[in-house]
Amino acid sequence: MSATENKYAFGMIGLGVMGRSLLLNMADHGFAVAGHDKDTGKVDSLNQEAGDREAKGFSDVKEFIQSLTTPRAIMMLVPAGKIVDAVIEELTPLLEKGDILIDGGNSHFTDTNRRVEELEAKGLHFFGMGVSGGEEGARRGPSMMPGGDKDAYAVMKPIFEAIAAKVNGEPCVTYIGPGASGHFVKMVHNGIEYGIMQVIAETYEILKKGLKLGNDEIGDLFTKWNEGRLQSFLLDITKDIFKFKAPGTDHLLLDDIKDEAKAKGTGKWTSQVAMDLVTPIPTIDTSVSMRDLSKYKSLREKASALYNDPIELKGDKEELLVALEQAFYFTSIVTYAQGMHLLTKASEEYKYDLHLGEIAKIWRGGCIIRSEFLNDIYNAYSKDQQLPHLLLDNDVQALVAGTLPGIRKVLSATIAAGVAAPGYASALSYFDAFRSERMPSNLTQAQRDYFGAHTYELIGKEGVFHTQWAPAND
Repeated sequence: MSATENKYAFGMIGLGVMGRSLLLNMADHGFAVAGHDKDTGKVDSLNQEAGDREAKGFSDVKEFIQSLTTPRAIMMLVPAGKIVDAVIEELTPLLEKGDILIDGGNSHFTDTNRRVEELEAKGLHFFGMGVSGGEEGARRGPSMMPGGDKDAYAVMKPIFEAIAAKVNGEPCVTYIGPGASGHFVKMVHNGIEYGIMQVIAETYEILKKGLKLGNDEIGDLFTKWNEGRLQSFLLDITKDIFKFKAPGTDHLLLDDIKDEAKAKGTGKWTSQVAMDLVTPIPTIDTSVSMRDLSKYKSLREKASALYNDPIELKGDKEELLVALEQAFYFTSIVTYAQGMHLLTKASEEYKYDLHLGEIAKIWRGGCIIRSEFLNDIYNAYSKDQQLPHLLLDNDVQALVAGTLPGIRKVLSATIAAGVAAPGYASALSYFDAFRSERMPSNLTQAQRDYFGAHTYELIGKEGVFHTQWAPAND
């Protein structure tokens, strides 16, 4: 794809950090690209950064459209929701049948389903594509999850494979599946991201409040962990945060940041659809809840004054640090496992035909949740493409077995000390319930039948049953 008669082979709507970085990445790989944004400042930024590259920004949407070779290929990187619909509404009268439109934002997968149908009816090719990696990933190599119109993706495949992150020389992009599968997989990616970030935050809490470690000690520990089996992008940036001081200050910028976490909704969407698909992901659910709880700062301050008990973890510090590394690894494994299980169920329900090994493969580079453990996930699903749950893989089972003493030791200590570790606790409770051949849910069914005549099933006997549990009132 190169410019023909001063025309450009690919267009980008939205020249914020991500859109501009992706365009420059494409230009670096020899593709002639154009961008459009209503903000003239962003257009100017692209033109200034482009230099001698074949990349040009346009403020006028009609000029932008006219600058593209046909059939046109245009990607949108704008905020999810109504803005995407507004951009599509503005573009469609200017496009021709056969043109390709790509939504590269974090759109809800149900919106993508709707847009596929609407645009197909107008003769336009449309697909949703999750893009992960932030600004640096977009500029140097993201992980991309395209799903939907397979023929349209085939046209775009050379450019996406060229700009994607590479692991062992292989691009971190693959066709995900039909419909909105690309956006669904990106949503679950973000849910896992929420879970891992929550575990890192809780680890910080345990180290700072429980073990009374200073910032330098915590930073050194995260650095050490990131050199071993816990290696990940999120831990890597965390170690950097523990070194950063704002110019002119003598303390970490981290200590000046409010303890109120924001969110853009993808974690919540993951929890919501998991409930719709009857697929438990409690560690991800907990991470969403903890971000929500963080927003109630004034209530937490009042509660702190009422329940201000001293906090101190009991036990040998070095032994607890060893256990904490195990606990972190265990919880990370379980968080990934919950996300992969959700993808398994969604693939069945929505007929996505997801290849989980390939998804794990493209997550190993470029994306926010890339980690050393993704190699284990890739290996597990490569051995058994029909693996129903990651925790049933023999190699993963061995990893879990080696970390169980640590998670139990850490939670025993944090609960006794009053240090909040809900992500850790949810992961262990999920695991212990998952490995239970017989859960206490028989009692739940008996209760439901008692108060609501909801019936129950019996072991080894066909049919549904109801019991009059108490004598009827006269």
